[in-house]
Amino acid sequence: MSINQSGWRPTAPQAGGAGAPTFTGNKALMLEEALIFEIGDTETTGVDFTGVAAAPAGDRLGGLARSAPIGLPGLAEPEAVRHYTRLSRQNYAIDLGLFPLGSCTMKHNPRLNEKMARLPGFSDVHPLAPVDTVQGALAVIHQLAHWLVTLTGMTSVAMSPKAGAHGELCGILAIKAALEKRGEGHRKVILVPESAHGTNPATAAFAGFSVEDIPATADGRVDTAALIARLGPDVAGVMITNPNTCGLFERDLKTISDAVHAAGGYVYCDGANFNAIVGRVRPGDLGVDAMHINLHKTFSTPHGGGGPGSGPVVFSEALTPFAPLPFVEQTDAGFRLVEEENAEDHHADSFGRMVAFHGQMGMFTRALTYILSHGADGLRQVAEDAVLNANYVLRSLEDTLDAPFARSGPCMHEAIFSDAGLAEGFSTIDIAKALIDEGFHPMTMYFPLVVHGAMLVEPTETESKAALDQFIGALRSVAERAKAGDQALKTAPHFAPRARLDETRAARKPILVWKEPTPVAAAAE
Repeated sequence: MSINQSGWRPTAPQAGGAGAPTFTGNKALMLEEALIFEIGDTETTGVDFTGVAAAPAGDRLGGLARSAPIGLPGLAEPEAVRHYTRLSRQNYAIDLGLFPLGSCTMKHNPRLNEKMARLPGFSDVHPLAPVDTVQGALAVIHQLAHWLVTLTGMTSVAMSPKAGAHGELCGILAIKAALEKRGEGHRKVILVPESAHGTNPATAAFAGFSVEDIPATADGRVDTAALIARLGPDVAGVMITNPNTCGLFERDLKTISDAVHAAGGYVYCDGANFNAIVGRVRPGDLGVDAMHINLHKTFSTPHGGGGPGSGPVVFSEALTPFAPLPFVEQTDAGFRLVEEENAEDHHADSFGRMVAFHGQMGMFTRALTYILSHGADGLRQVAEDAVLNANYVLRSLEDTLDAPFARSGPCMHEAIFSDAGLAEGFSTIDIAKALIDEGFHPMTMYFPLVVHGAMLVEPTETESKAALDQFIGALRSVAERAKAGDQALKTAPHFAPRARLDETRAARKPILVWKEPTPVAAAAE
């Protein structure tokens, strides 16, 4: 094996591999690809330029013109296309196979949604366009808002938040504004159960609240008695994830909501897992005051990769007056975008803006297309199939992998396992790396933190039984090898373009700048 800046590059068969090394490093159609700096030349380019005179002093760049070579490699067009195409072949994608990441809802995205999002008038709409020229876009936002309010049983919705954590902040700021309005700004404590998403305490702290943990019971749910016992005049509210990160439905949420309201607080529900209950449960009926909905999870929009996302927040009647601007309102003259507080209007107590404009139009268009193409009954089936698939995975593997909450009743949209029961020295990371050799992206690892060596699997509703059976077979095979102490797992993956890296070192000391390798001195003849 040899190492360079791009990581471990195989130059000989790896442990557990087969066959002789190849001259190119390629393995049949799995093509080896060097970094662009390694294949390009900073002294040449794929385009011929005539000589260019140096920029005169005092140019339009204000003295910021480049004073040294930029050092980017030049490639001919075929070379550039081949480079990025070869790199793309090393990506795992939902169009290739099952994506088992838990708490991420990586499901198939119907191409119809993409087609609608690319229609002229949606794809090229400008946030500063006059309102009378974008009535169709505003109608889409308004209709989507109606669906979100109806599906959740809430009163209103803020469409502008850009993602889940952004939506959390929106809801917490509305709670803060409501408390200040009634003269109870002294309530500075937010209670967060151990089974909640990790962004919940971060959001509360960012908004200026103190965070206190509420323990989980042995069955993976909120300790309701402990939560109620902590309520008092200093508690602003609770942030609870339902279904929670253990893949379980919080059955006591209505009891918790009633207790929090009686104590003068508000209930924020993390709705990232709404995919498991959409069309089946209305959070408003459970006493929730605010909840974000990840459009880029529940309603098919591509998830991950840093965006773009969309996290609208639905509000109860109590918090609706404090919702952020802007929002779309329908009048006799058409749709208007309400962008400023008005002391004489119904949005006088709004806490202000979350973003400069009204939200992410591409996400809105995709989500509404998904909703309209499914209908109310189809959305209900989404939740039912997601829960069915997760329980199929759970029950198919509980005899091989430790399933800490298997006795807590049916799981929701995701099944959780642990590394308990593996041979000594083997852990979750070995299972995950071996799954790469089986052709699968690993499941979520080491989360939630309440389960040691957690493996969180979310098959979603879009996977067939055949696809699930193949994944279950692969995971069972790897788990049995780990229980038997198969040492080959310790160096997996063996068939991937890169072998196992030192991930801690890569995260702590990443190499972000290309440097020309120091040439090795030629041996004297």
